Amino acid sequence: MSQIDNQKQVYLFVHGRMDLEPVAINALVSNGFSKDKITSARPDKVGDVGDYMAMLWMPPNPDHIKIQKITKVEQVIPEGMTGLWKGVSKEDILQIKLE
Repeated sequence: MSQIDNQKQVYLFVHGRMDLEPVAINALVSNGFSKDKITSARPDKVGDVGDYMAMLWMPPNPDHIKIQKITKVEQVIPEGMTGLWKGVSKEDILQIKLE
């Protein structure tokens, strides 16, 4: 498992499953992420290089959280629900089971 920097921001993507947001936050905290650094992802604000993306996967009935580290952020014209995240490059670093 990759070393988690718990000082980095975590952007949580729930894909409309607000009912699973508390479950996801608890799973992230149990795996070393700081609760005060977890925020809901928005299409108009992206993270910085080194921050994390946490996505409930696979929609619409996720069974795990896919954790990705942001490796590059490029300026883009926002597009649909993806918004500014369209310009974010990332790498998969781990998966956490939802329970």
